[in-house]
Amino acid sequence: MAACLVKRCTCLLREATRLASAGSPVGQLRLARVAHRTLTSSAASPSSCFPGSLSQHVEREQAFTHYPERQEVDELIEKATQPEEVLELLGGGHCLHQNHGALMLIHLARLLAEKPEGKASLIQDARFQQLLHLVNSQITAVWHGTLVKLLRSLYVLALPAASKELRSVEQEVRWRLRRLRYKHLVFLAESSTAYMQERGSQELLAELLVHLERRWAEIEDGRTLVAIMTKTGHLSESLMNRLEDKCLELVEQFGPEELRKVLVALAAHNRRSVPLLRAISYHLVQKPFPLTKGVLLDLAYAYGRLGFHQTQVFQRLAADLLPHTPSLSSGEVARCTKSFAFLKWLNLPLFEAFAQHTLSRAQSISVPHLCNMLLAFARLNFRPEQEDQFFSLVHEKLGAQLAGLDPSLQVDVLWALCVLQQARGAQLQAVLHPSFHTQFLGARSPKGQSTFQKLVHVNATAQLEHPEYTGPLLPAAALVPRPSAPDRKVTPLQKELQETLKGLLGGADRGCFLVPTQYGWVLDAEVLLDPDGQFLPLRDFVAPHLAPPSGGQPLPPGAKRLAFLRWEFPNFNSRSKDLLGRFVLARRHVRAAGFLVADVPYYEWLELKSEWQKGAYLKDKIRKAVAEELAK
Repeated sequence: MAACLVKRCTCLLREATRLASAGSPVGQLRLARVAHRTLTSSAASPSSCFPGSLSQHVEREQAFTHYPERQEVDELIEKATQPEEVLELLGGGHCLHQNHGALMLIHLARLLAEKPEGKASLIQDARFQQLLHLVNSQITAVWHGTLVKLLRSLYVLALPAASKELRSVEQEVRWRLRRLRYKHLVFLAESSTAYMQERGSQELLAELLVHLERRWAEIEDGRTLVAIMTKTGHLSESLMNRLEDKCLELVEQFGPEELRKVLVALAAHNRRSVPLLRAISYHLVQKPFPLTKGVLLDLAYAYGRLGFHQTQVFQRLAADLLPHTPSLSSGEVARCTKSFAFLKWLNLPLFEAFAQHTLSRAQSISVPHLCNMLLAFARLNFRPEQEDQFFSLVHEKLGAQLAGLDPSLQVDVLWALCVLQQARGAQLQAVLHPSFHTQFLGARSPKGQSTFQKLVHVNATAQLEHPEYTGPLLPAAALVPRPSAPDRKVTPLQKELQETLKGLLGGADRGCFLVPTQYGWVLDAEVLLDPDGQFLPLRDFVAPHLAPPSGGQPLPPGAKRLAFLRWEFPNFNSRSKDLLGRFVLARRHVRAAGFLVADVPYYEWLELKSEWQKGAYLKDKIRKAVAEELAK
């Protein structure tokens, strides 16, 4: 040990002689620090016995010095309230170290952050150009934390993308990315990502994303994780996967604000990470922390956007939102109603409160917000207790403004009124007029086809539910059903229903399957019953529900057409046996077209185990449909 110490001291004296000959006071200061560190660490570090290690230590100290002690100029920079006060420090005879120039630029950016007109004049100032030159000449000596703030500040000051000083700082950051602490990388990601994308700094951004991903294990807190996820997660699929894994690890530490930000980030980029959503849902249900109004609205939006169903979470959201309803704005009520409609979640007390909120603010609610609420109510087939007052308000607000809406929205709104049985003749005439509906004929886009399908449903409503309606209607050629997609999958319920019915009918001519109608709906099966409830061959009997209508023979006396309609799990409200509004409209139209209807819901079919049970079930459905008709 003593021998190592003597060798170390010899090396130290040799270096002291060399630095002293240079006559540099800075070199003497650095040497003093090196000597102190060397002598105090020699006993603990076996490698310190070798002479080469001292020169390496001195070189390292020359490259990275300790941050200088706070000086008067630091206070002057911080206290400056005008850019002029900062620029005057350049010629004030102050002793500026390598970080002061960068600190001055950072403070200038802070002062001019909200003053775009001041930035243009500042860039033209000769003193500002001198400051940029000073910082550029000392850029290798600027400390890490100051360097990342400097880059953000140059972006804020809107320096030209081709600026030599800006490119120099960007290049210095790229060289130091490996040595930056993770918090510095996070700061860059949080504050400069948008600027990098706007200014074409793709190389720096790509390297930043790579380093964030490689060092993701260094994330230790939820705030850092959420910041990266919201700012840069969407730019890299692999990085987002890592961040989602880290979320699963840290989610137990998250508070309501972190949970909200993570969910909103997932929703914004449509990332339906089921394990993470389940973990977040578990903590939302189990932890008793209070949820503010803003958090509740964002949670409802995120779950609705992602289509993730969790009953206990929805129950808590509805229960916590109910007391906040009076303080919500009309826009927030419309937004929340829409979110729950996406989730197919109908909470009656909450929706009644939303309807009452709308009535109480009838004068201030806007037409777009009212349209959103109307579409949500129609999706869930919800009618408020004060139905007359609510729909009177709807018609009063829409009035002449309905014709001024976007054509697709106009069709959506009228379709919603048809679902809720509130459409009026004048409104039907407006959208079924040739001058309006021709723009949707032959639509190829998914949105255009969806709008045209709703237009067909509106046409059916005018025909079947408004006997006083005299026209116009859609042309017969437009009602011809389009061929279904060849790759459309057959559901197990659909397959089993068809096979069981074929066994009951006893002949191919006694029933038809997947019958498209001119009303925009497809019947799962159609049969013809005589007065005794026996199956009749369909033959060439008149079929006005087809498009175009076929057959010429009238139905035998007392014969009735019966339609089988299967209802799958997605056709119902969440955790309910109530059909969504779209399918309630379908059943109404089929009944109004003169059919008896045999409903086959999935939850009843699943209880049937044998073929005999399924056949007996369908026979019972037929008998009940006939009995209901006779009871009328």
